[in-house]
Amino acid sequence: MMHINEEAARCLLCENAPCGEKVARAIRALRFDNLWTARELFAQINDAEIAAAEASCIHYDKPIRISELKKAISYQPSVVSLPSLELNFCDMVCENPFFLASSAVCTNYDMVARAFEAGWAGVFYKTICKQDIREVSPRFDAVRKEGTPFVGFRNMEQLSENPYKVDFEILHRLKVNYPTKRVIASIMGQSEEEWIELAKMAEEAGCDAVELNFSCPQMKLSGLGSDIGQSNELILCYTSCIKEAVSIPVIPKMTPNIMSMRTPALACYYAGAHGISAINTIKSITMSHDAEVSEKKTVSGYSGKAVKPIALRMVYEMTGDPVIRKAGVEKHMDISGIGGIETWRDALEFIQLGCRNVQVCTAVMQYGYRIIDDLKLGLQHYMAERGITELKKLVGEELKNIVMPSDLDRETMVFPKIDREKCIGCGRCYISCMDGGHQAISFDADRKPRIIGTKCVGCHLCRLVCPTGAIGQAKRMAKK
Repeated sequence: MMHINEEAARCLLCENAPCGEKVARAIRALRFDNLWTARELFAQINDAEIAAAEASCIHYDKPIRISELKKAISYQPSVVSLPSLELNFCDMVCENPFFLASSAVCTNYDMVARAFEAGWAGVFYKTICKQDIREVSPRFDAVRKEGTPFVGFRNMEQLSENPYKVDFEILHRLKVNYPTKRVIASIMGQSEEEWIELAKMAEEAGCDAVELNFSCPQMKLSGLGSDIGQSNELILCYTSCIKEAVSIPVIPKMTPNIMSMRTPALACYYAGAHGISAINTIKSITMSHDAEVSEKKTVSGYSGKAVKPIALRMVYEMTGDPVIRKAGVEKHMDISGIGGIETWRDALEFIQLGCRNVQVCTAVMQYGYRIIDDLKLGLQHYMAERGITELKKLVGEELKNIVMPSDLDRETMVFPKIDREKCIGCGRCYISCMDGGHQAISFDADRKPRIIGTKCVGCHLCRLVCPTGAIGQAKRMAKK
């Protein structure tokens, strides 16, 4: 399947695509790992339509090989009934777990309304404050690899630039016009009084909950954002006072710019928080020319696909803690996962580690609100294939499989196994094994790699670098 995904990833995902709505939708489904929908759509498209679509492709390089994509995925009848994605988060019944993260993707009424119409279940609105916010220009940068869309994203934005009273009016209108959607105000104050004032205004506006931004990494003033999230005392103080001031759920948003998420998460728990959002962006420096702001470079927030493993680790530090895990099971404190979520499978990983909600930002900035279709359908088809009728049954199911390195099995190994039919003889496995492994692959004149069993240690570097997926795994066996 690797070549199919790579070809689909070449698609520019055009607005009002010349190839036609159905073809464009099918390719987009493939791009976002929703194979089920892609199969259904391609089965409805005839060869003449495919040929016309390829002829109309406006790709800057060469047209997407749409006919080959269709041939590569055989049609299989879809599941007749798809399960509901409804899930309870912080005492709020949500139609699905997918929310917009507090960021540039939700800064005014029209944006959020479009997202709700597209199918997003809720919004953590861009952080509201009483400061005069002045942004820099330019403020975004991307980290790319081998021609791929950016895998990492640098964002210098701070908080909402709207007057705070205007933002609360927007949130009130959203809740009135979309009563079944979940509207959450993200706030940041400069004092205990200001935090309480903003939280009360959120409640008066009809918001379903309030998020406390303890994590913005690029505030121009000290004592704000991630400065709070790095202090357990401030987390405990502000969360406690806001919890006492309002009756709606209180959800601190935590910073990853710390050594461990466990202690600040426990501070949230003992302060009575209903939930935690994690993680915000990671402090970083990007050095390309595009990274310059006023001909200077600076520390700013980093997000995107590249941060997902870090976010998952930090989520596990919370959900793996016995106190917090018990609180989640008893519905006392839920986790909203953030960090590199682009496909339904990314979201599933957060849910399987104990999150009851996920937030998306960078993927929306890159691909638009439309990705919600494949987020929902992909997750629903996955559940249907497993016979799971309630999303809550997936919450935390992988926690039992996470262990410390010291607890891993070191007495057995799995040899790589080469599929001769898929192998194209590029030699990438040989190069990596010779220069970064254990010199356990031979590569002769016939251009067919062979595993040298006496040298192979089962590290599987070869499998990871193979471009065609020709290297799999043999059965696990005891070391000799």
